[in-house]
Amino acid sequence: MKKYGPIDARQSPRFCGVASFMRLPHITTTEDVDVAFIGIPFDTATTHRVGSRFAPAEIRENSRLLRPYNPAQEIDIFEYCSAVDYGDADVVPGYIERTYERIVETMRPIFDAGVIPIAMGGDHSITLPIFRALATDGPIGMIHLDAHTDTWDEFMGSRSMHGTPFRRAVEEDLLDPERTVQIGIRGAQGTTEGWDYSAEKGMRVIFMDEFAKIGVDEVIAEARRVVGDGATYISFDIDALDPAFAPGTGTPEIGGLTSLEAQTLLRGLRGLNLVGADVVEVAPPFDPSGNTALVAATLMYEILCLLAEVVACEMLQSV
Repeated sequence: MKKYGPIDARQSPRFCGVASFMRLPHITTTEDVDVAFIGIPFDTATTHRVGSRFAPAEIRENSRLLRPYNPAQEIDIFEYCSAVDYGDADVVPGYIERTYERIVETMRPIFDAGVIPIAMGGDHSITLPIFRALATDGPIGMIHLDAHTDTWDEFMGSRSMHGTPFRRAVEEDLLDPERTVQIGIRGAQGTTEGWDYSAEKGMRVIFMDEFAKIGVDEVIAEARRVVGDGATYISFDIDALDPAFAPGTGTPEIGGLTSLEAQTLLRGLRGLNLVGADVVEVAPPFDPSGNTALVAATLMYEILCLLAEVVACEMLQSV
C-alpha cells in the first residue's frame, strides 16, 4: 500500500511550495488513503459576520507549522496513516441547497471508499450535507463543540442556515439525538428554542457553566458515555473557544474553552468509532494575525492523530 504523507521539512523548508494541509499531496483520490482533508469554502448560510468561505485557504497556510510527531499521543502520524489534501468542494455562492447537493456529491465517494474525511468549513450549515452523504445506513452519533446548539427551526423564514443543521439532521433521521453531546454552549439568546429542542430530543447539552464546574476530565467521560461505541462524528465550531483564543469567527461568545482545554478534550476521545469530523466557522477577515486559523489547523491535527491511532491498531491486529 502506498502511504501519502507530507513533504519532509528537513529537505524542503515549510514556507516553500503551494499550501496544502500539512503539506500533504494535493490529490483527488481515495486509493491507498485513510484520511482526506477537504475544504468547503461556503458561508452563504451565515446569519451575521460572513468570511468563513476564506477559511480553508487560511487553515492550509497555517497548517505549515504542524509536525508529524505528537508527543501528547506518542504517535508519529504518517508511520501508520496515509492522508491527502483532497482539495475543495465546488460550492455555489448564494445557493444553499445547490451547494448542499454538490457537497453530497463530493463527500459520498469518500465515505463509500472507507476513507475518513476531516472537513474545513465554511459555516456550520455544511455539516448537514456531510451527514446526508455519510448516514446512509442509519443515524450516527455526534460530539459537538460549539457556543450554540444549532438546533433552531428557522431564521427569518429560512430552514437551511448555520443555526439549524442539527434539527434538520434529526428530522431526516441522520443524527441520533440520544447519542449526541453538545459541549461549550453559552451566550445570551433571543429565544430558548434551540436549547429546548436539544433537551426535548434527548441530546446531552453541557453548558459552559457545567463545564467549568465539573472539569474537562468529567466532560470527556460524559461524552464517551453518550456516544458509546457506535459510529460517531466530531463537529467543532471554532466559537466553542473563547474569542481570546479564536477571535476570527462569525458569532463569538466570551467565556468559552481555552485552546488547551480543547486539545485535552479531543485527546480524551481516543479509541472511539470515529467516522468523520469537521472544524467550521473560522472567519479569517476578523483575525488578521492568523491565530484562529492556526488553532483550527491544530484541532484538525489532533483529530488526525486520533484516526492515525485507529489505523495503527488495525495494522497491528492484522499482523
